[in-house]
Amino acid sequence: MHQKQATGKVILIGAGPGDPELLTLKAARWLQQANVVLTDRLVSKEILEMHVGVHAEVVYVGKQCRKGESTPQASINELLVEYAQQGKLVVRLKGGDVSIFSNILDELQTLFENNIPYEIVPGITAALGAAAYSGMPLTARGYATAVRFLTYYKSDVVAEAHWKELAQTDDTLVFYMSAETVSRVVEKLTANHINKSKKLAVIEQATTPFQNVHVYHLYEDLKKLQAAAFASPSLVIIGNVVTLHEQFAWLGNSPEATEYFAWEKEKAKERA
Repeated sequence: MHQKQATGKVILIGAGPGDPELLTLKAARWLQQANVVLTDRLVSKEILEMHVGVHAEVVYVGKQCRKGESTPQASINELLVEYAQQGKLVVRLKGGDVSIFSNILDELQTLFENNIPYEIVPGITAALGAAAYSGMPLTARGYATAVRFLTYYKSDVVAEAHWKELAQTDDTLVFYMSAETVSRVVEKLTANHINKSKKLAVIEQATTPFQNVHVYHLYEDLKKLQAAAFASPSLVIIGNVVTLHEQFAWLGNSPEATEYFAWEKEKAKERA
């Protein structure tokens, strides 16, 4: 008689915002043990090279909104089930933290429906990495008492009625996946009379060797923002804390216009 193969396990891991040294010890341990690693685009190449075992299979399932090659979420869900049902230890590696603006719910539902055991390992999300590497404490005393994580990658994500409240709050606003729509964010906030003393920062490729921080006046620099093209990924921070960057920035802007996560595009060409 043939013994039924035991179901494997899936570990959903946040790899941090870019700097490979921001990976957690627990994440590194699971990567060393993994049989298969399904990795997103925004994961440092050095993390894979340093921590994934030599016999593990690395599968590239990157996504990029509106441009570049993207792996459908349904395909990722199928791979998770397929490998786990082969009895393998599968690491699903995501940039930043797994719970912040990712498709983790789809993956959790898939694992639950297929009775596949899993664990969730948090990572440093982009907002925390970008703020730390830019000298902008997100809830600095006297500047902000709270922080909000939002996204505005398309116009219906933030309800029209919500913009007035966002413009009036003293909370720090952090917009993920919104570099291409940042000028519209400014238009919404200024139309609702956001305080003129507040500034906006766009942090390109935060925590990587190619980090660049650009600071703008909300009421004076709209045309500059409309004309700008930012590297991916970029994060937008709006609020009083942005003024702290000038004094506390400890990492200078990179002189190189290089894409830190371009390695995934090379893998895409290999697969073509």
